[in-house]
Amino acid sequence: MKELHARVAGEVRKVVVGHDEALEDMLAALALGGHVLLEGVPGVAKTLLASAVARALALDFRRLQFTPDMLPSDVTGTMALRAGELVFRPGPVFAGVVLADEINRTPPKTQAALLEAMQERQVTVDGESHPLPDPFLVLATQNPVEYEGTYPLPEAQRDRFLVHVNLGYPEADQERAMLRMGRRGLTPTGIEDIQPVASAEDLRAARAEVDATEVHDEVVAYVVAIVRRTRELPSVSLGASPRAAVHLLGAAKASARLSGRGYVTPDDVARMAAPVLRHRLVLTPEAELERATPMGAIRAALEDVPVPR
Repeated sequence: MKELHARVAGEVRKVVVGHDEALEDMLAALALGGHVLLEGVPGVAKTLLASAVARALALDFRRLQFTPDMLPSDVTGTMALRAGELVFRPGPVFAGVVLADEINRTPPKTQAALLEAMQERQVTVDGESHPLPDPFLVLATQNPVEYEGTYPLPEAQRDRFLVHVNLGYPEADQERAMLRMGRRGLTPTGIEDIQPVASAEDLRAARAEVDATEVHDEVVAYVVAIVRRTRELPSVSLGASPRAAVHLLGAAKASARLSGRGYVTPDDVARMAAPVLRHRLVLTPEAELERATPMGAIRAALEDVPVPR
């Protein structure tokens, strides 16, 4: 998996400067068959990063621009009349990588159209189930600074995202490097130079590699202790779920493989705690008034739980 990351990162860097940690989190999600919630202000290359990763992995890529007037059938597909018969016309969700751009701009009914796809890897229309491709990854983006006319994702749907990735502004040297990239008008010319360096078979092999990663009982207990501690913090009204514990352990396995190891260390768990947990914690109103953040709660949980030796 470390070699896979090196190959994909080399291609993605042709058009995206920085965001190395975000790319690691995305590859960890792909290897586990999980999904990614990308958050960042406009213009920090969320869509470009998703497109570049899909190209490097030779996966079919579809972008869905969510708007308030979208219907569930615009996502999943619908029944259409052809040659006098009703047949299923697949929607844009039938792709290897689906970018759900500004997912919080569409009403809950349309947001929920992704729930079955994300959890069951299938879409049910008119009582018939249609399997989705394997691998299948949903990349959903949110704008953290504009909330007018938006519909926040319910906790149940946020919990289905393996990781929450924050894309911030680049460093000054990274921004200079970005400006020196070749462009055709405003479009980076490097996007056409990205070559497929991995296949679906490579991703399935990476998944088997992650599944085979060794985890000692002390590390499992460490994961459980962190997750349970988030439920006890006074600043948190809704802590991490049991699903979060499963996701955290899986992400720690992927982190170990990305580091070239066949076993999980407590550092892997601590490294993945933020992206796996921060979108799942709901703070109390009092904590929000005091400008507390989920990241602060995660740090507190990590500090309170003894690190196994």
